[in-house]
Amino acid sequence: MNEEFETLRKFDAGKGREGFLFSLPALEEQGIGNISRLPVSIRIVLESVLRNCDGEKVRRKDVDALANWNAKSPANEEIPFVVA
Repeated sequence: MNEEFETLRKFDAGKGREGFLFSLPALEEQGIGNISRLPVSIRIVLESVLRNCDGEKVRRKDVDALANWNAKSPANEEIPFVVA
């Protein structure tokens, strides 16, 4: 897995199990967009794009573009979306 943004975090899934997630707050801490101000629907798509960022089908510029989404001035770019 190409984890270019280093946002993969471990969490306690209960009953002695652990899970992993791609942290949007960790992405924002890197200065890549004001993610906490994005609509929930955009954050959901952003997490999917971040999770599937492989440098080929989903590239760093796709994550950057979506993390910096602006409703008043939307970019004229297609964002790859991979259904989980």
